[in-house]
Amino acid sequence: MDILPLFFEIDEFCQTFEPVWNKHLLAHICKKRNRRRSLALSEVMTIMVLFHQSGYRNLKQFYLEFVCRYLIVEFPGLVSYNRFVEFERDALVPLSAYLQTRRGVCTGISFIDSTKLAVCENLRIPQHRQFTGIAARGKTTLGWFYGFKLHLTVSDRGELLSWQVTPGNIDDRRPVPKLAQRLFGKLFGDLGYLSEPLKILLKEQNLELITKVKRNMKNKFLNLSDKLLLRKRAIIETVFDQLKNISQIEHTRHRSFWNFLVNLASGLIAYSWREKKPSLNYNVKDLYLVH
Repeated sequence: MDILPLFFEIDEFCQTFEPVWNKHLLAHICKKRNRRRSLALSEVMTIMVLFHQSGYRNLKQFYLEFVCRYLIVEFPGLVSYNRFVEFERDALVPLSAYLQTRRGVCTGISFIDSTKLAVCENLRIPQHRQFTGIAARGKTTLGWFYGFKLHLTVSDRGELLSWQVTPGNIDDRRPVPKLAQRLFGKLFGDLGYLSEPLKILLKEQNLELITKVKRNMKNKFLNLSDKLLLRKRAIIETVFDQLKNISQIEHTRHRSFWNFLVNLASGLIAYSWREKKPSLNYNVKDLYLVH
């Protein structure tokens, strides 16, 4: 974990973002003391991203056993863990805004898919109250779950292009027009995105949606390059695997919705900082000369 470049970029972002953000905050009726915290917002954000890069499975363990023991020099104003958890809530909006700056560059080849984000075990669904009215039951090829879906588009270099979180019962095709607003070229998806109206809509945005067809449907002609890329759609599955097993964007220990969002945003940022991302290593110009 290289802390210096990460903290430098986040701190530079906060110096620009915080004054603008404070101007748009609603005034509180009661007068509140505006004391300067010993742990700056940029430091809180950096620690959250470091946690998702560390391999630790528990934030409390990471904070107490690693940060408070080995990073005292880097973060001289460390507070108690309970106080740090309170600071997390205030970091949600800056983390979400900073995540927007970590978007990759669209190369003309993009992949789209969704993955479940379960917030509790299936046996505990009837007793679960934390996400009542927000989360929903959904179904994947592996079965039912209760929680949310993360809809994601990535480039052929494994970079994050767009993302959206929905309840678990939302059709995968619904968020596609919004996710594809900044994309061009060709978008590859699985059978869950098979829809002629959606394909026509994206065509108006200069984006071609390419999916497989069902067995009972008539085969459509695809050139060799598109067939090869359709087979490489597993790149986004590799991205999801790294997000869940390394960046830990999915677990069932959330105490609140804002905690879930902070965890997700931090995990996505941590992934965007990975030096080695899943990549097809294709030269786009050469690929489309193949027919």
